[in-house]
Amino acid sequence: MTTFTTGAGTLTRDALAVLQPGFTGTTAPDWVRRRLAEGLVSVALFGRNVADAEQVTALTAALRAERDDLLVAIDEESGDVTRLEVRTGSSFPGNHALGAVDDPALTRRVARELGRRLAACGVNLNWAPSADVNANPDNPVIGVRSFGHDPALVARHTAAYVEGLQSNGVAACTKHFPGHGDTSVDSHHALPQIDVDATTLHERELRPFRAAIEAGTRAVMTAHIRVPVLDQDRPATLSPRILTGLLRDELGYDGLIVTDGMEMGAVAGTYGLEHGVVLAIAAGADAICVGGGLADEDTVLRLQDALVTAVRSGELSEERLADAAARVRSLAAWTTGMRRPPAADDPAPEIGLTAARRAVTVTRAAGPAPVTDPVYVATFSPAPNIAVGDETPWGVGTELERLLPGTVTAHFTGPDAGAEALRAADGRRVVAVVRDEHRHPWMGAALDTLIAAGPDTVVVEMGVPQSTPRGAVHIATHGAARVCGVAAAEAVLAG
Repeated sequence: MTTFTTGAGTLTRDALAVLQPGFTGTTAPDWVRRRLAEGLVSVALFGRNVADAEQVTALTAALRAERDDLLVAIDEESGDVTRLEVRTGSSFPGNHALGAVDDPALTRRVARELGRRLAACGVNLNWAPSADVNANPDNPVIGVRSFGHDPALVARHTAAYVEGLQSNGVAACTKHFPGHGDTSVDSHHALPQIDVDATTLHERELRPFRAAIEAGTRAVMTAHIRVPVLDQDRPATLSPRILTGLLRDELGYDGLIVTDGMEMGAVAGTYGLEHGVVLAIAAGADAICVGGGLADEDTVLRLQDALVTAVRSGELSEERLADAAARVRSLAAWTTGMRRPPAADDPAPEIGLTAARRAVTVTRAAGPAPVTDPVYVATFSPAPNIAVGDETPWGVGTELERLLPGTVTAHFTGPDAGAEALRAADGRRVVAVVRDEHRHPWMGAALDTLIAAGPDTVVVEMGVPQSTPRGAVHIATHGAARVCGVAAAEAVLAG
């Protein structure tokens, strides 16, 4: 029989404290305000909560009026995964572009400026950076979110990113532990498995996380992946061997452990949401990310009740829940202590575009004519993964339309995309824009069609550049952020 050393009120407050829920709308809902008064410490912002920086600032101020030490979390990786600029595209290139430049000082400056902008909006916990080593080029969910495939490179840029972000008082949340890079399944939909030996895991997957811990990352996010060499039964998010045995005891990490979104199919579809949340806290997680899909008060109450019931039944120890809640409150206190009027970096306003320009690589065939007249931009669009979403515009069309008035842009997909684009171009020179061509055979076939008909076709690859460069000019941006599109358009004209 469980003997409680705390009252029901304290237990309920601890259960609320470990939740990081989302909500709908661009203003603070009444139910969130009420729960903050009852013990909720964190909220999460998603693209649906963002109109512009001024609105986010007002929203976080209204929430913080209810609780001054509030943790406001956001998934702002920049690059392809942006929430603050979800409707326009990011002002910063993503990890893969920064890794392609391989200048840790630049990565640190980019992260510092991102941290300044987040802090100015009242956001103090960023679910970034991705420390995943892109070991599998066919990975459907990481790709350009990774700094690269070399563990040493990923490690040094992960550390630089953590240092830059946290220098402006925004806690970094390094993810996805113990490494999501060598997967071929998207954990939003199903449970991936990484079949590596212990040596590979420690030398490849874990190396960037060790660097992040040494750099002082304030949070680490778990991965919904099964790693049999560590735990044959449970995914990392629910595994005491991985979260407590490996991350806490072996790697010596003492900060906040945050789960990836618990409504994702890899956990909720296998264990159920409420049971999964209890298992995660019992395994060593401290904060529960939920709200990407479920963003209502009922979800918060269900999870709160599930945790309280688990303590009362003995499934979850009271001490473990109290420890998790204390870690959440400790991070909230750190961010409050770090709060100050953020100063602009130097020369911060253009650092994102500067980095995007440096990341561009251009391969030219012999003697292509420079692009001086309006072109037809054929953008070949793959289905976006859930992390990236389908709200954020990408490509080079908008910028080329500005630089070359009369330019026309259209999007194509599917097995007939090349023929359709060729007909639509109607003899005009084509700029073909692709994203991860190596993962989409129909996209490669479309390029074959266009280049065969027009050898002067310019190809812009805005994903991971795995395919052999081709076309009169081949431009690799290493990401599809808005600034990557601007840099690519400049390269089109320079070619």
